[in-house]
Amino acid sequence: MEIPEKLVKFKYPIILTLALLLTLSSLIIFAPSFLTIFTYFWPLFLSTALFLVAVVFFAKTSPHSGGSDSPADKPGEGLLDYVAGHPELTVDSYKSE
Repeated sequence: MEIPEKLVKFKYPIILTLALLLTLSSLIIFAPSFLTIFTYFWPLFLSTALFLVAVVFFAKTSPHSGGSDSPADKPGEGLLDYVAGHPELTVDSYKSE
């Protein structure tokens, strides 16, 4: 009579272990193999690898700024100046004409 009492005492860990084993075994049995997944996604893996190689190549071969503080050397400064317009032209200058 002691064995059923001990089984009742460990009922939840036994159920959890069985559920985990059932889930794991069903994943192993029914999941596709690694080769199947690789053959489906090989174009994505290849294009990602080529993109990363291109990024590393351009990062190594592109010229770096020499530490000068001119606005033309800062990335995007020329574009910001163009978008901001001409600071010498204000609304007041148009009213006087």
